[in-house]
Order: sequence, then structure tokens, then C-alpha cells
Amino acid sequence: MSKPTTPNPARLDQIVAAARQQRDQRELGYRERALKLYPWICGRCGRSFSGVNLRELTVHHKDHNHDNNPSDGSNWELLCLYCHDNEHDRVLEEETRQRESGQQALATHNPFA
Repeated sequence: MSKPTTPNPARLDQIVAAARQQRDQRELGYRERALKLYPWICGRCGRSFSGVNLRELTVHHKDHNHDNNPSDGSNWELLCLYCHDNEHDRVLEEETRQRESGQQALATHNPFA
């Protein structure tokens, strides 16, 4: 059996500093900003989230453009995994329906969905 080693304080400081830097970078991301702006509730089904299951709450871009991230969060809505998948499935189905019928969409966003 190997002898337990004592932790290297310099290495531990380095790990903690890297973790803090990564946290700061994450907070600059749109998901973290959206979680600070909006209540942790799915915008479709109303399911509530807490720290335990927060990873199941996703940010949906209303215009489907992931590069459109205004600081006021106007292009975002928080959706649970299931409602988020359903939203994207509905958009894909509508696009397929339009292609098959040769019609063009009048609007891409349904505010009552």
C-alpha cells in the first residue's frame, strides 16, 4: 500500500484560483445571466426548480438565434428540458409542413405557446 501524501498548498491554491476563474467566466454566460434575471420556473409548464434539479432548467432563445443574447434577457425564456424539446420539435414540424405545402410562414414566434 502506498503512503498517504500531504497536499501541496501551492497546488491547492492553484486549483481554487482556477475554479474561481471558471465560475466568473460561467457567470458571464447567458445561462447564468438568465438564471439571475428570471425565477427558476419553466415558462411553459410552470414546474419549479431548486439547486438540486436546476440543471434541468434550460434557456430557450425565442428567436432561435444563440448569438442574440441581449443583456436585458428579452430573447430568453427558461424552459424545462421537456418543454424546450417540445418547442424545438414544434418549430421543426412547422417548417416541414410549410416546405411540403409550399407555403411561407407569416410569423415564426407564437406568443401564446
